[in-house]
Amino acid sequence: MDKEASIDPRTRIGTVALTVADLEKQVAFYTGVLGFTLLSHHGARAGLGAGKRALLELTEVKGAPRAQRSTGLYHFAVLLPARRDLARAIGRLYQLECANYPTDHIMTKTTYLQDPEGQEIELYTESPEDGIMGFKDGEPIARRADGTPSNGREPMDLDALFGELAPAEDLEAPFPEETRIGHVHLYIRDLAESMRFYTEVIGFDSMGMSAEARMGMVSAGGYHHHVGLNTWRGEGAPPASPGSRGMRWFTIELPDDAELERTLRRVRDAGTTVEETDGAFIVRDPSGNAMRLVAVAQGE
Repeated sequence: MDKEASIDPRTRIGTVALTVADLEKQVAFYTGVLGFTLLSHHGARAGLGAGKRALLELTEVKGAPRAQRSTGLYHFAVLLPARRDLARAIGRLYQLECANYPTDHIMTKTTYLQDPEGQEIELYTESPEDGIMGFKDGEPIARRADGTPSNGREPMDLDALFGELAPAEDLEAPFPEETRIGHVHLYIRDLAESMRFYTEVIGFDSMGMSAEARMGMVSAGGYHHHVGLNTWRGEGAPPASPGSRGMRWFTIELPDDAELERTLRRVRDAGTTVEETDGAFIVRDPSGNAMRLVAVAQGE
């Protein structure tokens, strides 16, 4: 891809908005179990985050069903600043007997879990000093720092991870203010189509794809991935029905107004519809997944 057409390397993922069926139950889970901070709660909507940073927006639709065979959000990934923060989060999950699945992706340390309504969540921290994970010749690869291969899905060494904690660590402490949404992973209807859209229209760089694994990754600035894509719900899967539980939109944060305008120009030149609402610009990918494009200065 022409680097002049690439999205600014400072681009990052911002707030993710979800439709939920029971707002009070979800707020209790995200604050009491995971460690989010409640930032706002008005009627059928709640905002959650870390420090003052908004990370999740929950909107209640009573009785909303969860779509099963559709495009949409596979998982959103909460990026914690250090291994100690991940250790604290996993320790709290075990203390509360909340099922989760710690996994060593070599270049990241991760655990996966579901919220009470079945939404997949990833909590992770970066560990590039341990090795790499990515794609080569259309196949996923992972290698440890010593050069030995890995499948990239090893069991976590929890003894080592919990060794990061102080003897009297407060497991109930909320996520630190540096926490943010690291990436989103989406169900899409067609891999090649979606890779073209996210690279040629939005402007992310391709980090690789695997037709056999039916997945691909795109990012800004060489990050391992800001958006993951997969067809695991079936080729040609339709968008979820209106009012279903799941993702309403995710946010792509551009570093300034000039980069926002440059990205919007590329989107419009491709013939993609742009909806303007509340100071943000809504764009949908070919699978119907919605994203908000906004300008957010670095450090905000």
